[in-house]
Amino acid sequence: MSKVDLHIHSTVSDGQLSPSDIVHKAAELGLTIIAIADHDSVDGIAPALVAAQAFPRLKVIPCVEISTDVPNGEVHVLGYYIDYTDHKLEVTLNRFRNSREQRAQGMITKLEDYGIHIEWQRVQEIAGSGSIGRPHIAQAMLEKGYIASLKEGFTKYISRGAPAYVEREKKTPVEAVEVVLRANGLPVLAHPLTTDDPEMMVIRLKAAGLVGLEAYYNGYTADEINELLSLANKYNLIATGGSDYHGLNTGTETRIGGADVPVECAKRLIALTEQ
Repeated sequence: MSKVDLHIHSTVSDGQLSPSDIVHKAAELGLTIIAIADHDSVDGIAPALVAAQAFPRLKVIPCVEISTDVPNGEVHVLGYYIDYTDHKLEVTLNRFRNSREQRAQGMITKLEDYGIHIEWQRVQEIAGSGSIGRPHIAQAMLEKGYIASLKEGFTKYISRGAPAYVEREKKTPVEAVEVVLRANGLPVLAHPLTTDDPEMMVIRLKAAGLVGLEAYYNGYTADEINELLSLANKYNLIATGGSDYHGLNTGTETRIGGADVPVECAKRLIALTEQ
């Protein structure tokens, strides 16, 4: 069990635990540094920081995960230490969240063609106050018995390349890095192996201001981690990592603290804020 997890999702986006519950769970597990990185939302940061006041040994880093689309893959950018009170950032993220809703509605319409009838209202209820994402659609399908697991919902219907997948509003990875920088944050490339050519993406984003890449990640093999560590070293980037925990209870999901992230990774990231 690692003492560090720099990639956790809460109910503010598509996770199953509230920001406060995540903080309590991380403290119970003995973690010392975490980041709640919700999709296109910073609404979970303030309640997480409040909850963390009860656990002086636990540090919560403000973060957001911005999703972008590229041909034949997805690129996500994590923004650590963003100014989550910045009004311009909130306006930008709100536009991204609206794009998520439009995509979700489009997926529901496509699912109709495959005899899968789920209600938009129910998807909204599952998401609650959080940003609507594909896991909420999968949950609605599971409830009505159309699929046997959340993983099946993604694989058969709503993952990229599946028949009911719908693209979001287009924004480039470089634009996501720029959003983070404008909010005084530290941009890090999340789960780099979701792109066809990680090194070319690193080159592009490094020129835009990238400071790190996620090498220690949910499900990565030792060889993959070593490959990414070499890539980070080659381009003078900080290697970070996290579980990408959503609390989906799929049986295969990496738990909080389960990605074996060295504490030194977090310390190097924190050191950048002190320069």
